[in-house]
Amino acid sequence: MTEKISLLTIATFNNGKLAEYREMLGALPVQLISLAEHGSVSEVDETGTTFAENAELKASGYARMTGTHTLADDSGLEVAALNGRPGVLSARYGGDDLGFAGKMEMLLAEIADSGSGDRRARFVCEAAIADPDGGILLTVRGECTGTIAPGPSGSGGFGYDPIFVPDGFESTFGELSPVTKHQISHRARAFEQIIPFLRDKLNG
Repeated sequence: MTEKISLLTIATFNNGKLAEYREMLGALPVQLISLAEHGSVSEVDETGTTFAENAELKASGYARMTGTHTLADDSGLEVAALNGRPGVLSARYGGDDLGFAGKMEMLLAEIADSGSGDRRARFVCEAAIADPDGGILLTVRGECTGTIAPGPSGSGGFGYDPIFVPDGFESTFGELSPVTKHQISHRARAFEQIIPFLRDKLNG
């Protein structure tokens, strides 16, 4: 018999991401806890070259550390004019000490310097669930395509949200309501595949 999932660790220290997780999974009858609630947890090195590899490394590593089923994702922004950069380095682009205001400024400058008029971009999310022994149970991918705005606009969301305009909209993720963003985002599209899996596991 498949082990029932009653508690799920969300592998993030990012409060904005944790809030999104809880909004998307809050309707499921499972206890969601963060890494911070486990006390002393050492950070898993993201040494993968793809979003999927990093998601699985984090899910497996934190599952073994906490002894719980663990859900991790790796996500980032891929910009056509920059040949897919910043990609898996999105969170560390320009260095760990550079805040996202600086990262966005640098990215916009690099697009301008590229000489390309191509503003296409996409947010990518790969998410993985591991069992308490670190075995990967599921890996899924979600994407949201759009364009890079001329400059930041809006204070909602986090990360690169203020410069990303999803296809079909004129507003950035930073301007859209959380409800709208959570219907169309890369993470939402990944979670559309995760929720049926979890619902089945929650039923034992």
